[in-house]
Amino acid sequence: MSISLPAIIANIAEPLLGLLDTGIAGHLGAPQFIGAVAVGAMMMNVLYWNFGFLRMGTSGLTAQAFGSGSHQAQVDTLQRSCAIALIAGLAMVVLQAPLCWILLWIMSPGAEVSALASTYFGIVVWGAPAVLVTMSIKGWLLGMQDSRSPMLISVGVNVLNVIVSLVAVYVLKMGFKGIAVGTLASVWVGVIYACWRVRGKFASIVRDLHLKSALNFKGSGRFFKVSSDIFVRCIFMLVVNLYFIRAGALGGDLVLAVNTMMQQLFHLYSYFMDGIAFAGEAVVGKYYGARDYRPMHRCVRWLFVWSTVLTLVFVVAYAVFPRFIFTLFTSESDVVEVAMFYYWWCSIVPLVSMAAFVWDGVFIGITATRGMLTAVATACALFFVLYFSLPSSLGNHALWIAFVAFLATRSIVQTVLWSRFTRGLA
Repeated sequence: MSISLPAIIANIAEPLLGLLDTGIAGHLGAPQFIGAVAVGAMMMNVLYWNFGFLRMGTSGLTAQAFGSGSHQAQVDTLQRSCAIALIAGLAMVVLQAPLCWILLWIMSPGAEVSALASTYFGIVVWGAPAVLVTMSIKGWLLGMQDSRSPMLISVGVNVLNVIVSLVAVYVLKMGFKGIAVGTLASVWVGVIYACWRVRGKFASIVRDLHLKSALNFKGSGRFFKVSSDIFVRCIFMLVVNLYFIRAGALGGDLVLAVNTMMQQLFHLYSYFMDGIAFAGEAVVGKYYGARDYRPMHRCVRWLFVWSTVLTLVFVVAYAVFPRFIFTLFTSESDVVEVAMFYYWWCSIVPLVSMAAFVWDGVFIGITATRGMLTAVATACALFFVLYFSLPSSLGNHALWIAFVAFLATRSIVQTVLWSRFTRGLA
């Protein structure tokens, strides 16, 4: 719990504080500013999503190195991950023009929003190296059993983002560009603070970091294998999520609004579950690296105990108070009434996805990333086969049936893979 709670706080803080950027844009005098911030932020998030392996892969490998007591492995994982992050971030800066064009073409916003989003992207993309290096450092700190530092980094970056954005927009009179400047400044301060945290808590590691070694990727085969599995997995996840949004949009503005609202409830649940999964990455990885399998199994059991308790809280809340919850999101009565027609899906989703969250943390800890990829690829295939096989008369229910099947398949496949994996362990 000492690892889970800070991770949960960090997960919740980011979206809550991020809403303030939208609030600032909403007071600039035109609705296009809100859309531009949303589109620009989504453009960057799509790019960063594909580099999730910098956090996940790094945390699993580091946790095992921590458990085995290998100082050199801890050093190598940190410097390799940060080197890849820096190279990838610089590549984004260099290729910003074609990346911006491609992303705007995919999202296809209106002309005015597109121009503003392009301006936002052109400023914020200069922070890509800082964001990706920070992701690597957060993953490494988690593997070293420290989730408090990543929490402080996340909360600090977002609070600073809001403060600098307000100053840039209203004091320096930079207008819309001030929001992007605030984001850019905060991520660079964030990576400096992250480096300072590592230097203060792990001075012996920092002393052994060498630029030449970081850029020499000899012996990095395992790191790249783990990273490539997670990268491809992220692509499958992105495809399902983007199609879910597209399919909802084809059902009309009302259905899209309802699905978006219900997805936000799922995301709220996921912020809490990710905190427990992070604990799985760190603690299971530590015991696996130490080849101490009995406490590893005990840890997995407790992960499921805490996850079950948390899941039941969400299931009951979503089942008993749906109308109250929906009215917190919108005052539009027609949206609430349509949402009440689908509300029970909100309670089913946590039940079928709980195991997937726990197993993701466990599998990252033991770096069984090929199993994670297999589970998501299988679930992705079933999602599309099932969705296109269901009768059109089901309407939006067909989309939710396919999505529930996607989540349940991930849970089932990883449960089977874990059973096979542990047969040979003492």
